[in-house]
Amino acid sequence: MYAWEIADQLLQLKQDVESCYFAAQTMKMKIQTSFYELPPETHNALRDSLLTHIQNLKDLSPIIVTQLALAIADLALQMASWKGCVHTLIEKYNNDISSMPFLIEILTVLPEEVHSRSLRIGANRRTEIIEDLAYYSSTVVTLLTSCVEKAGTEEKMLIKVFRCLGSWFNLGVLDSNFMAGNQLLMVLFQVLQRDETSTNLHEAASDCVCSALYAIENVDTNMGLALQLFQGVLTLETAYHMAVAREDLDKVLNYCRIFTELCETFLETTVRSPGQGMGDLRTLELLLICAGHPQYEVVEISFNFWYRLGEHLYKINDAALHTIFRPYIQRLLHCLARHCQLDPDHEGIPEDTDDFGEFRMRVSDLVKDVIFLVGSMECFSQLYSTLKEGNPSWEVTEAVLFIMAAIAKSVDPENNPTLAEVLQQVVLLPETVHIAVRFTSIELVGEMSEVVDRNPRFLDPVLNYLMKGLREQPLASAAAKSIHNICSVCRDHMAQHFQGLLDIARALDTFALSTEAAVGLLKGTALVLARLPLEKIAECLSDLCAVQVLALKKLLSEESTNGKSADPTVWLDRLAVIFRHTNPIVENGQTHPCQKVIQEIWPVLSDTLNTHQADNRIVERCCRCLRFAVRCVGKGSANLLQPLVTQMVSVYQVYPHSCFLYLGSILVDEYGMEEGCRQGLLDMLQALCMPTFQLLEMQNGLRNHPDTVDDLFRLATRFVQRSPVTLLSSSIIVHIIQCAVAAASLDHRDANCSVMKFMRDLIHTGVSNDHEEDFELRKQLIGQAMGQHGQQLITQLMTSCCFCLPPYTLPDVAEVLWEVMLFDRPTFCRWLENALKALPKETSGGAVTVTHKQLTDFHKQVTSAEECKQVCWAIREFTRLYR
Repeated sequence: MYAWEIADQLLQLKQDVESCYFAAQTMKMKIQTSFYELPPETHNALRDSLLTHIQNLKDLSPIIVTQLALAIADLALQMASWKGCVHTLIEKYNNDISSMPFLIEILTVLPEEVHSRSLRIGANRRTEIIEDLAYYSSTVVTLLTSCVEKAGTEEKMLIKVFRCLGSWFNLGVLDSNFMAGNQLLMVLFQVLQRDETSTNLHEAASDCVCSALYAIENVDTNMGLALQLFQGVLTLETAYHMAVAREDLDKVLNYCRIFTELCETFLETTVRSPGQGMGDLRTLELLLICAGHPQYEVVEISFNFWYRLGEHLYKINDAALHTIFRPYIQRLLHCLARHCQLDPDHEGIPEDTDDFGEFRMRVSDLVKDVIFLVGSMECFSQLYSTLKEGNPSWEVTEAVLFIMAAIAKSVDPENNPTLAEVLQQVVLLPETVHIAVRFTSIELVGEMSEVVDRNPRFLDPVLNYLMKGLREQPLASAAAKSIHNICSVCRDHMAQHFQGLLDIARALDTFALSTEAAVGLLKGTALVLARLPLEKIAECLSDLCAVQVLALKKLLSEESTNGKSADPTVWLDRLAVIFRHTNPIVENGQTHPCQKVIQEIWPVLSDTLNTHQADNRIVERCCRCLRFAVRCVGKGSANLLQPLVTQMVSVYQVYPHSCFLYLGSILVDEYGMEEGCRQGLLDMLQALCMPTFQLLEMQNGLRNHPDTVDDLFRLATRFVQRSPVTLLSSSIIVHIIQCAVAAASLDHRDANCSVMKFMRDLIHTGVSNDHEEDFELRKQLIGQAMGQHGQQLITQLMTSCCFCLPPYTLPDVAEVLWEVMLFDRPTFCRWLENALKALPKETSGGAVTVTHKQLTDFHKQVTSAEECKQVCWAIREFTRLYR
C-alpha cells in the first residue's frame, strides 16, 4: 500500500534518472496489478498527479516518459469515470509545442494497452474503450498531420508520429476512407523512397506501413486505402535495388518485410483473380527479387507467405490455378537450393544447430509444404539430372542432395526407376568426396527407406554404405539415424540382418554416437527383433539387454566398493527403448517371450532404484524403464507386481517423486480389471495418497508441484476407468475429490488437463449406462459424491475460468460441466445460478464487468445446450467479460 505514496514522492523529488525511473515503473506496475487498492474518490487525484509528473519530467529521460505514459494509459483504461480521455489530453496539451513529445507517447501506448494481458478490464469495458478511441481517431490523425507539417524533416518527431500512427492502425480503429486521402500516407512513402533516409526513421516508416497493410486484411471493405497502399508499395522496387547497391542490409530487410506483408494482405485477392487489379502478380515478383538477395536472412522473411499460399492452393485444388503459380514456386525452389549451399571453404559436416543450420531446416519444411505445386517426381528428377549431367562443385552437389532429401518421402516409390538409380549412385559415392556431401547423402538414403523396402536387392549395398559411415566419427550419428529409419520401414527384410544389428548394439560405445542416435539404433534393432520367430525372441532380447544390464551391475558393484555414485541413466534409457519397441504378436494362451528376460532384469533395476532413491532424475528414468517393461509384457509381469508396489510405496514415503504415481497409473491400467488385484492396487493408491496430500497441502503446494498433481490425477483417472466401484466405495475418494476441486484453479497445462479429465471421467461413470451390472451402484455413489461436492465444484470451476485459467483449458472445463449437467440437470441449473451470483459485477475502476442480461443469457445457453461444444462456446464468450 505504501508504494503508491513513496513512488509519488520520489517523482516529486526529481533527484536523478534512476530513482525517477524506479518510481515511474513502480507506479505503472501498481496501476496494472493493484488498482483495486485505491478507493474511487482518489482516482482523479492520481490522474492529475501523473499528468503533473510527466510534464515536469519530460526532459529528464525518454524512458521515464514512456513509463509514465504507460501508467496514464493503464489508468485511463481502468478508470470508467474519465470519459473521452483522448479528447481531454489533446485539448490540454495541443498548443504547447514542448508537451508534444509526451502527448504523442501517451497516444502511442494507449491503443497498445487496450489488449494488454496485464490489464483484466473485461470485454464490456474494452468494447466501450475501442468505440471511444474510434470516435476520436480522426482528431488524433489530424494532430499527427499538423505535427509533421511543423516538424518538417526533424527526424525524432517523424519517428514518434509514425510509431503513433502504426499503433492506431494496429488497433484497427482508423477510418480507411479518411486515411486513403490523408497526406500522412504520402509522407510515409516519400520517406521510404528517399535514399538518404536514416536507418531509424526507415524502420519506423516500414513498421507503420506493415501495420497499415495488416489493418486492411479484409481488402473488400477497405478498397480505397487498400489501393493507395498497394500502389505505394509497388513504387518501392527502385528504392530496394538502391539499398542492395549500397549494401544496406537493414533497409533491404525492411523492404522485404513490407513486400511480404503486401503479399499476405492481398493473398486471397491474388488467388481469386491472379493478374487482375490488386491480384497483380508483380507482388510475387517483388518477393522473388528479395529471394535472389545473397543473404539468406532476406528470403527467410517471406517463408510464412509461401507456406500460406501453398496451403490456400492445396485447399482449392484447381489445376488451372496450379499452372499459374507453378513457375513462381519453381523459381523459389531454385533460389532456396542456392541459399542452402555451404561456403566453398566450409570444413566438416553441415552444422544443424547454428543460425544457418536452422535456416536449412526451415527450407526443408517449406519445400515439403509447397512441392505438390511443382510435382515431387518432376522436381526430384530435375535435381538429379543437374548432378548427373553437369559436373557441379561439392557445395552445389551437397545442397541439391539436401533438397532431394527433403522431398524423397513424397515421391511415389512404386516401380520408380529414377529413385532406384539415385539410390544406386549414392551408395557408390567414393570416400574421397567432401565429408559434407557424404553426410547429406547418408541422410538422403535414410529418407529413401521406402524405396529400399520395395527393392530388397538394395538392402545389402545400402547397409554396407551406412556401416562405413557408422565407423567415421563425424558421420556416425547420421548413419545411425538412417539405419534406424531403414529398420522401421523394412522390418521384415531386416530380420535376416538381425545378427549384424546385434553386433552393432553390443559394440555401441565403440562408435562416436550422440545419445539420441545410439537410442535410435537400439529402437531400430528392437523393431526388427519383434519380427523374429517367437522362440528366438527371448534369447535375442536377452543378448540385446545384456550389455546394458552388465553395465548397471558394474556401476552398482563399484558403488558398493568405493562409495562413488555413477550415473546409470544412459543404460536405463537404452533398456527403456528396447522394452518400448519390442512388441511381438503373441496369440492368446502363449507365454510372452519377453517375460523371462524382464523377470531376470528386475533385481538389477530394483537395486539401481534403491541406490539412487534420492535423485529425482535417475528415479524418473528407472520408472520409465519399468513402465515400458510392464507395458511390453502386459499381464505377464504379474510376478513383479507385489515387490514393485512394495518398493514404490516405501521409497515414496521418504522421497515423493511424482513418477511413482505415474508408474502406479500404468499398473492400474494393466491390472485394474483383474478381480484379484483390485484391493492391492487400492491399498497402493491409499499409501501413495497420504504423502501426496501432505506435499500438496503445504503453502503454494499445488503451484509448486504441478507434476505431482498431474500424475496423481492420472492415477485416479485410471482407477475410474478400470475399476470405478472400488475407488468410489473407498474412504479415499472424498479426499481425492476435495483435492481436485482445489486444483481446478491451477494454471498449468498438463496438471489442469489431468484434473479435468479425472472429474469428467468420474462423473461420466454415473452417466453412461454401459449395461454393466454395477451401473445402478455407480450412479448411486456418484450421486452421493455430487451431493457433497457439487456446488463447491461448480463455483470453483466458474471462478477459475474467469480469473485463473487461460482460454486453452476451457474445452476441458466445459466437458466437466457437461457431464454434471447430464447427470442431474435440475440440480446443475441451481448450482450454476449460485456460482454466477457469487461473481463480481463491476471492476474497481467502476466499469460494468457483466450485466444482469449477460448472466441470464449465459445461464440459459449452458443449461439448454444440446452438445458439449455449445457449453464450450458459451464459456469462451462469457469469460472474455473478465479478461
